Amino acid sequence: MFSIKKIFLLFVFLSSFTVYGQEIMNLEQILAEINANNPSLKSYSSRIQSKDSKVEGAGSWMAPMVGAGTFMSPYPAQGMIADGDRGAFMISAEQDIPNPAKVRAKKEYLKTQSQTYELGRAERFNQLRAAAKYLYFGLLVAQKRIVFQKENQQIMHTMKKLAEIRYPFNQGGLNQVFKAEGRAYESENMILMTEADIRSKKIALNALMNRAATAEFEIETEYKVKFSPKADLDTAYLAGARSDILHMEHDIHAMERNIDLMRQESKPDFKIRFDHMSNYSAMMPRQFTVMGMLSIPIAPWSSKMYKSEIKSMNFEKEAMRQEKAAMLTEVLGMSKSMENDLLNMQEQLTNYETKILPSLEKYLKVSMLSYQENKTDLNTVIDGWESINMSQMNYLDQLQKYYQMIVEYEKTIER
Repeated sequence: MFSIKKIFLLFVFLSSFTVYGQEIMNLEQILAEINANNPSLKSYSSRIQSKDSKVEGAGSWMAPMVGAGTFMSPYPAQGMIADGDRGAFMISAEQDIPNPAKVRAKKEYLKTQSQTYELGRAERFNQLRAAAKYLYFGLLVAQKRIVFQKENQQIMHTMKKLAEIRYPFNQGGLNQVFKAEGRAYESENMILMTEADIRSKKIALNALMNRAATAEFEIETEYKVKFSPKADLDTAYLAGARSDILHMEHDIHAMERNIDLMRQESKPDFKIRFDHMSNYSAMMPRQFTVMGMLSIPIAPWSSKMYKSEIKSMNFEKEAMRQEKAAMLTEVLGMSKSMENDLLNMQEQLTNYETKILPSLEKYLKVSMLSYQENKTDLNTVIDGWESINMSQMNYLDQLQKYYQMIVEYEKTIER
């Protein structure tokens, strides 16, 4: 008696030879490859190093200014000039000395710039991780799809051969032979489409891992995709888990450091100057000048600028806090909604696996048995074949949507 399970096992056995010797990668390995080699993630590392270098140089002093020239020398051709009025040769040097409080504030602010790129990298990896899961889970579904399609194709080939055997004995019409043949060719087309989809997904995964587009690998087909709602999911959890929320909180912190830097700008900077003069007259002594100077940014006409900037940044900081609170509320509601949808989809998939598909498989088996015993015609078998074929594809489409929603849920809560 013809058995669908026997055909299924036969194709699994045959297909095992095609993956022999190829690299088998599980999801964790693929994600590790992306984290280590994806070019967009590497660019963040370079930017982080760039900002760290700026922090190191933030406390450096400006280069000193050095000058040399003549001082209080009369113009030539002015007649008799007293020996003491011939002027002097002068060398001068001055050095700006930044206010230590300003230097500290600048360093703290620049450190936040480096951390900004670290959080930006985490956001980018979350996006890439979700993209890899979409592709990996899509490959899992495609592998299941091609097994169903090859199984159904083999059934039609078998039915076609039986119809060809029966036709000379007037136990079936030639139209049934051609109908079975057409359905087998339709299955072949569907297999070709699925194989192309598998290749496309593998190329996309290779691109994410920064590997050659045609690099061969197989996925771990026994990988189990599981969904479990986050037990303690609330705004507090999301505030500590989501990289974009952490990025927003960091932006608020950076704004506070910038405000502190702006406050420090109201403090004076310092400068020291030294001048040395050697008179052209031997009768005059050598002289020097030492001066200490400071800027006065607290002058009324300059302090307004700092005050207005600080006021503006405080308003901006408050707006960012409100935006963060709104985002947390929105994301929590969206996550809870996805949990409900996923649990509902689980029930639908369970119905397919335990009720719909087994019932249709029994119907097809009974139809095939009746056909072998010459109690029904091939059209009845083909009807049963089409029913289970359609239900299998519907099941896999639903499974694909289920996997995609799991990815979206995990991307949303960054788990």
